[in-house]
Amino acid sequence: MNARNRTAACGHPLHEEYDTALLDLDGVVYAGGRAIAHAVDALKEARAGRMHLAFVTNNASRPPRAVAEHLTRLGLDAAPGDVITSAQAVARLVADRFPPGSRVLVVGGEGLRAAVREQGLEEVRSADDEPVAVLQGHDPDLGWSDLAEVAYAVNRGVPWFASNADLTIPTARGTAPGNGALVAAVRAATGAEPQVAGKPLPPMHRETILRTGARRPLVVGDRLDTDIEGAHAGGVDSLLVLTGVTGPAELLAAQPRQRPTYLAPDLRGLLAAHPRVGPDRDGFRCGGWTAVVRGGEAAVDGTGDAVDGLRALCAAVWTAADGGSGDPETAKALARLGF
Repeated sequence: MNARNRTAACGHPLHEEYDTALLDLDGVVYAGGRAIAHAVDALKEARAGRMHLAFVTNNASRPPRAVAEHLTRLGLDAAPGDVITSAQAVARLVADRFPPGSRVLVVGGEGLRAAVREQGLEEVRSADDEPVAVLQGHDPDLGWSDLAEVAYAVNRGVPWFASNADLTIPTARGTAPGNGALVAAVRAATGAEPQVAGKPLPPMHRETILRTGARRPLVVGDRLDTDIEGAHAGGVDSLLVLTGVTGPAELLAAQPRQRPTYLAPDLRGLLAAHPRVGPDRDGFRCGGWTAVVRGGEAAVDGTGDAVDGLRALCAAVWTAADGGSGDPETAKALARLGF
């Protein structure tokens, strides 16, 4: 793992250094129905260089088959076995606790229902069907009556499991409520807490490694609180791409467990070497940029690739924060870089 106050260097393209890319989907490969710019071509090239591609998503609404078909329509050949979802992770959690054939109340999309069937569990739709567990996952068509069934069961003492706790999801039209927002509604009605399987928690990492057999994986994502924190929890390296939820300001404010190993504007970062960020007098240098924190304010100076400037700025700001100086003002520095 990298030193957590700066991004790491890699002298070769990442797709040559890691055997498997554990790729988030929403905000990384696609947004809604559209592929993100450069994503398909970059992943094809990485695969041609013998990097295995595994698509790892907290979105539990669709089964792996539907996700693979979506990716194939976008021009990136994928099989159902290439897709790992939080629905699979949470279904395994329940199957490890209860015997085959156990009744479970499933509130979510087809992805969650398919994962339950895969584990040999019986799906029911009502809290009155005497389920041994409740599984809740994201589905854009969920309504009040669905959440009410979860609340009825949980208030009766039935163990509650959630595929993931993402408060938001990126869509083609912008940011929308995620499963975590719906979990919060049930929490408010019950006072209970679910056992969560999705990123950044260990069940999702376990599911991914079981299904991919990755030996030297690289987590690739757009979210600090799921993708990057999950990589830290699993002890593996990570690449943050700036095509989804996380922007430069959020990255600069990241706590150590949410700081990525590598940083890139998009998935072309898999095909590139990554420059060293090193000390420079009282600041840090990367490429043609230097960054420093003085008097509670961050500043950058130089020319060249703006992402190099952001790498240097991350090192300066994270070092200042870790040294007890608090969070520096960064707006002017980001504007200087064009962010």
